[in-house]
Amino acid sequence: MQAGGRIIIEPIPNPHLTPEHYAFRDTMRRFVQTEIEPYASEWDEAGTFPRELYRKAADIGLLRLGFPEEYGGIPADLFYNNIASAEMARAGAGGVGASLMSHTIGLPPVLAAGSPELKAKLAPPTLAGEKIFALAITEPSGGSDVASLRTTARREGDHYVINGQKTFITSGMRADYITVAVRTGGEGRQGISLVVVEADTPGFSRTPLRKMGWWASDTATLYFDDCRVPVENLLGEENGGFPLIMRNFNSERLGMAAGCIGQARTCLEETVNYARERRTFGRPLAEHQVIRHKLAEMTMRINASQAYLDHLTWRVMNGENPVADICLLKNQATQTMEYCAREAVQTFGGAGFMRGCKVERIYREVRVNAIGGGAEEIMRELAVRQLGY
Repeated sequence: MQAGGRIIIEPIPNPHLTPEHYAFRDTMRRFVQTEIEPYASEWDEAGTFPRELYRKAADIGLLRLGFPEEYGGIPADLFYNNIASAEMARAGAGGVGASLMSHTIGLPPVLAAGSPELKAKLAPPTLAGEKIFALAITEPSGGSDVASLRTTARREGDHYVINGQKTFITSGMRADYITVAVRTGGEGRQGISLVVVEADTPGFSRTPLRKMGWWASDTATLYFDDCRVPVENLLGEENGGFPLIMRNFNSERLGMAAGCIGQARTCLEETVNYARERRTFGRPLAEHQVIRHKLAEMTMRINASQAYLDHLTWRVMNGENPVADICLLKNQATQTMEYCAREAVQTFGGAGFMRGCKVERIYREVRVNAIGGGAEEIMRELAVRQLGY
């Protein structure tokens, strides 16, 4: 598609999308064009973005997608989430999306296993953009090896007393509520629970972290020093947190894959338009065979990844739990993003090395996607185990 002389690259057709899906895409595109893209570089340099953006995102339904109506959510299938990720990627500002949408990993365990009172207290202000939610699993001693976490929660009367640390926590500095994985029992996965910690709880503190990419997303290390949390904040049964964490991981990985494919498509779109305008040796870059072949390779990888994403999304929506394929998709998506970001910066040349450029920002964000939500190596191992090879 072409708009104002600029090539706009859309995802490959998905037969499962309805007119309502496309209407939401148009709403998302306007939101990103007006509320995020003009400020993306400024926010990246500042290392933050205005808290007001949460309310604006709630107003268009973005924060509410797929959450229960009784708490302010909007019924939506997973294809809406994929569309949201693809459109957010057009700003080339992954850090904004990471923090803006951190409630999508912090809040679901509450809705899945929290008490009715806890759900009613925490969900409505979060979905309205008034409060911010985070998820805290990773510790300084390890990330994907959840069964070995060391943060403890000791029952004392009507409270759990939490001691330990979490790190690399998205929205860790500004979150009002944090879903925290703790050890309430013995060693291994059977001793893990999930509890919600409110940011104003005595004994809780946090420090910011500086990162390679995702600059606009605040990331923090969290400290729990005899942090007393009401037992009512326990999610589900004591020592029953591991299945909740694993279920959450599958959703997170599917969402990360959608975002990576969107970022890859943004790199392609930026490269196509730059190559049509930039002239070398008397003709546009796009007329040189070596550049045209790069564009073909980028398109091939993006379309293959998008088809895989659409297929798996449909399977999950129909009740399947294809863990192995979700792991493999996450890897394929991050590798597609890495290839497209590299080729985009290479085609831009010196311009792609300058801050303020979309492809430069995306290039800096490749590694966090290849590590976050489960590193590529962990994804391969988990996939092979699930496949029974």
